[in-house]
Amino acid sequence: MIELGVNIDHVATLREARKGVEPDVVAAAKICELAGAHQITVHLRQDRRHIQDRDVEALAQVLLVRLNLEMAAVDEIIGIAHRIKPATVCLVPENRQEVTTEGGLDVASQRERLTDVVAGFHDDGIKVSLFVDPDLEQIDASAACGADYVELHTGAYANAVGAEVEAELGRLRGAAQRTAEAGIVFNAGHGLTVRNLAPVACIEGLNEVNIGHSIISRAIFIGLDTAVREILDILDQYSD
Repeated sequence: MIELGVNIDHVATLREARKGVEPDVVAAAKICELAGAHQITVHLRQDRRHIQDRDVEALAQVLLVRLNLEMAAVDEIIGIAHRIKPATVCLVPENRQEVTTEGGLDVASQRERLTDVVAGFHDDGIKVSLFVDPDLEQIDASAACGADYVELHTGAYANAVGAEVEAELGRLRGAAQRTAEAGIVFNAGHGLTVRNLAPVACIEGLNEVNIGHSIISRAIFIGLDTAVREILDILDQYSD
């Protein structure tokens, strides 16, 4: 079965536009949970542009499904993760000037530090995913760091046009094969929608997708429950 993690960051983005209390991040998470999501994903950024510390704390207390905390591998956020103890952390690159995460983590260049970070989370019973481009060197480095998962960055595929689409799918398939050879599990995320999800869902070994912006955008028109369920319907078609 291919599982679905729903990223609810942009519920918080809308709330923070007015610095108020609506829409309620926890209520959104529970709707996703009731619709069948297997995981709720939030990115606690250093600049706190959307998700706030109190959101992560509240979600950790009320969710019945897994909480996946996206985060940069910086001491402040690492400390928060150890205190809150989500089921999983996904380490991502973070640039304060970016609109959203722009690429995969360069694991190979910081392998020694990330090995220590991963080991620390494992000591606390927290599983670790590394968000990487579909690059074989980065996958090998992720395995060497002891990561439980890699989340393959699907942004280049999502933005591709024409012949580039099949080329990017080929990169994803090759990366997926390398994860199997390295003995780790692969997830996928970034830019996935109801229109482009199916070819990714066909890739052998896919464990989970994390989708946020598309689901929250469609929820404006069709409701959050329905937006979650239509993604699950696609995944069900390609699950074992």
